Amino acid sequence: MKIAIFSDCYLDLTGGIVSSINAQKSALENLGHTVYIFSTAFPKTTDETRKLAKNNIFVVPSCRLLFRGLTPVSRRPRMIERWLTREHPEIREFDVFYVHYESGCSIAGLRLAKKWRIPSVQVMHGREDMGVTSLVPKGLRTVVATFLNWFHSWYLPHPIKVKRDNYLADTVAKAKMWTMMVNHANYADYVITPSKHFRKKLIHYGVKKDFLVFPNGYPDTKFPKQASVKVYNNNEPLKIIWHARVSGEKRILVLLEALRLVKGSYKLEIYGGGGDLKKAQKYAKKYRLNATFYGNTSFETVKKAILGAHLGVLVSYNFDNYPMTLVEDEAAGVPVLICDPDMQEIVPRGSYLLSKDETAPEIANALNKIFEQPEQIEAMSKVMIKHRDEVLISRRIKLLEQIFNDIIKK
Repeated sequence: MKIAIFSDCYLDLTGGIVSSINAQKSALENLGHTVYIFSTAFPKTTDETRKLAKNNIFVVPSCRLLFRGLTPVSRRPRMIERWLTREHPEIREFDVFYVHYESGCSIAGLRLAKKWRIPSVQVMHGREDMGVTSLVPKGLRTVVATFLNWFHSWYLPHPIKVKRDNYLADTVAKAKMWTMMVNHANYADYVITPSKHFRKKLIHYGVKKDFLVFPNGYPDTKFPKQASVKVYNNNEPLKIIWHARVSGEKRILVLLEALRLVKGSYKLEIYGGGGDLKKAQKYAKKYRLNATFYGNTSFETVKKAILGAHLGVLVSYNFDNYPMTLVEDEAAGVPVLICDPDMQEIVPRGSYLLSKDETAPEIANALNKIFEQPEQIEAMSKVMIKHRDEVLISRRIKLLEQIFNDIIKK
């Protein structure tokens, strides 16, 4: 089968969406399928473009000066559509368009699928409502969300209008982003999301299309071959690892505040970059926290660091869908600390600690319990080791292949 992937979050980026797409592309190709990726990117040299093309990865027309934070932004969807029609006419004969994200490149993929009568599958990765709340200054959130919603509605119809409520759309800005997400999903023929909890939220706000949960997977070629049970005793520092974006929505500053309240010895290693990196570094230095920042590093470097840790941490709250951070910890046999009850769906029962709430004092209390009962680390790690093979993408990709086959037949 021939599959075209469209995503505004892929080239020149790190994170869960990128890791998910990479793992699925490789697994589908191993099954004999042809997979193209179309993505926005920062300016490339001719040699860089050729190297990407050899792997069937193509840069769509992108803005040279306008970026969304650290993310390259596409040109207008109609411009991308014309470029695709001219430069890649072969995709008219593809079997399925597999779309990730909800911006210009993704919009173009959905519109062309409809125009050419090619089945489309939309993956809903995350909470754009919380993205606006975390990344945009308070006074500008409604303005930015209104503009994004208007821009999206210019290309895809918005028959459903989400109104402000007391659930997840408790501000005008959030309601605008839910309106965008729901109508984007409904434009596709089929909808996928990695988690059950996010599926329920999307259905609550009006997603009507056939909907399946397909969890993210770990690439087989990079899977840790030797992952041992982690053992901790409290006469040594607790080795904690953070390997996610260092940004507002991930709440790195809340974790650092919690570390000021712990009663035991720890060593925190932070891998990743983001908008709150400098703030976090200043905070850690000011309060003399035992935290080391490594920035964006290679996958192999991070994998080695995870294997050497006692505990992984993910303190995002009411934001994440199916974070690859937890998938990578499970693959390495590393127990995790979480504060969002929704994240219990991602990792096996008995492999994690859940703080009573999302506040720094309760996160600190959860860490203090480890110092009081260090044997918990070994017990939780054994559960992770027992289940870690389940996260392999080769174990999961057959389900995605079946989804594609079913929708093509329909």
